[in-house]
Amino acid sequence: MAPYYEPSSLASSTTPLISDDEVPEYTGSPTERQRTYGERFDHVPVEKRQLGVMSIVSLIVNRMIGTGIYATPSTILRASGSVGLSLVSWVVGAIITAVGMAVYVEFGTGIPRSGGEKNYLEYIFKKPKFLVTCLFATYCCLLGWSTAICVFFGEYMVHAFGGTITQWNSRLVGFACLTGVTLLHTFHLNWGLRLQNTLALVQLGTMLFLIACGLLVFLGWIPLDDRPHNFDDLWKGTIYDPNAFVSSLYNVIWSFIGYANAHYVLSETKDPVKTIKRAAPLAMVLITVLYLLVNVSYLIVVSKEDILGSGRVVAALFFRNLFGSIAERVLSFVICISALANILATCFAKSRVIQELAREGVLPYSSLFARNSSFKTPYASLILEWAICTFWMFTPPPGDAYNFILNLYSYPYGCINTAISGGLLWLYLSPFGKSHWNPPYRAGVPAVTLFLLSNVFLLVAPLIPPNPNFRLYEFLPYWIHVAATVGVLLAGLSYWYVWARLLPHIGGYRLSWEVVIQDDGVSRTVLKKVPE
Repeated sequence: MAPYYEPSSLASSTTPLISDDEVPEYTGSPTERQRTYGERFDHVPVEKRQLGVMSIVSLIVNRMIGTGIYATPSTILRASGSVGLSLVSWVVGAIITAVGMAVYVEFGTGIPRSGGEKNYLEYIFKKPKFLVTCLFATYCCLLGWSTAICVFFGEYMVHAFGGTITQWNSRLVGFACLTGVTLLHTFHLNWGLRLQNTLALVQLGTMLFLIACGLLVFLGWIPLDDRPHNFDDLWKGTIYDPNAFVSSLYNVIWSFIGYANAHYVLSETKDPVKTIKRAAPLAMVLITVLYLLVNVSYLIVVSKEDILGSGRVVAALFFRNLFGSIAERVLSFVICISALANILATCFAKSRVIQELAREGVLPYSSLFARNSSFKTPYASLILEWAICTFWMFTPPPGDAYNFILNLYSYPYGCINTAISGGLLWLYLSPFGKSHWNPPYRAGVPAVTLFLLSNVFLLVAPLIPPNPNFRLYEFLPYWIHVAATVGVLLAGLSYWYVWARLLPHIGGYRLSWEVVIQDDGVSRTVLKKVPE
């Protein structure tokens, strides 16, 4: 019989599923104490915890290295106006990401369970009951996480074959890629995972090759005719506009998105507290160094004017300048492979997030989205993600698709990070937090405050009209992604009111959490309707 929590209790997906009298007595070193604490949140058999430090580092790195470092440098330089400010944007974005990672590591060690942001929001905002759960579910189900990557894939693939990038050919190629990935994850799970892991090596190898080429050009070992002088006047052309600076920061932060990826699988991690404390900083340092060196390599080889006019194919121009047009096309195809690896990883993770929300009973037709096919894959969740991404891929007008999709993903994510960092600061200062919140790792008030203020700035600055010399979109108004985010939040609020308030009142029941131990020994929480 599954354990059952009364509605009046605080039981939820953030509640330990092993009671205090079941937890082995703390003995030995502080490390052993942390291991016992980290593994007491779930009934997860030892054999299910297979992910160690290097596996978690790989999970974070593979998710972070996607399309951002290839697609965003031109947009960042255009928004900054100067080489100096563009590099400053990368450094500032890395600092914001680093303090954000510290915040997430604190929550990951305090609530070492798979689920990520959903768990942390539910722990902080317990009332109104189920509100943050519905808002997060709406965010997941209405926004396509892979959309921008698919558009990028389409543009680079068209470029690789020597075609002219248009409104439709890049999107149709991206749509074909998304459809293929969905079919692969639906009907051939193991092949999808193998391909995903193999292509991860291509991602890392491509970046290292870029850095090596830039270094050899700088040392003069690779001759380059008409070598650019981008570092002669670093601040020439600087745009002093908060809206433009925020646009560049959004692009930088989007390039770093993925640092929270490991938090979705903490229930499958060995000694999750120690592992996440070690793996997250290691991955962050590695990615930051690689990103900065790749940007410097771009500036060594490609002129500022060419970067500004390159759109999202700056990496292709890099190889054209060094090795000619044939090498440019070959390397464009290699970058497509890197993008494909990111699409594979993102679709895989997103479908599992949707499936877990369905298993808890949060979504409409939960039984459908929670179900696995005969191929042991969440086919309905994969189809839903495919449909969402397809909608957002073809909706924006030509010229604005990529930037709009990127901002539409980044702005709501900024809302989530603001809520999480503000909530953690409240836990530090409130009597409840001081008595109940005592994780093995603390980010500290300065880091949490910096992360909170930076996210508040990223949310407020886009509301300021941009400088007349800077246009965020070619056809859309500058505030369109903010309005779309408000629409998503209102949809989540409406869904919460109908699902958690109106229907229970009409049906004469209340919603409460029940903990279920599955046949494989793994625990999960589900929402049940309890008659009044």
